[in-house]
Amino acid sequence: MVFSTNPDFEFQEQEEIETLPNEKQNLKVSLDRKKRKGKTVVLIENFEGKKEDLEELAKQLKSHCGVGGSAKDGEIIIQGELLDKVKSFLKEKGFKGM
Repeated sequence: MVFSTNPDFEFQEQEEIETLPNEKQNLKVSLDRKKRKGKTVVLIENFEGKKEDLEELAKQLKSHCGVGGSAKDGEIIIQGELLDKVKSFLKEKGFKGM
């Protein structure tokens, strides 16, 4: 919270991040084992958009693959070695750059 004694003070509004259309997203999809106690996960990076859209895509992927996962820090983590399944799902949705 900001307090000001200036009567002409105006808050600076933060610009809302717009989610790029699927066709313009350039996602990086890879297998990852680092810092995961030897467990393999599919890591999806470079998503450009709102946090809500990232979480919705993660939810759809987890449901499609029948596994757990998470969405945080602009990345989606899908548990297991499901690289081909994840890539085919993303291609169906119109994403590119994998």
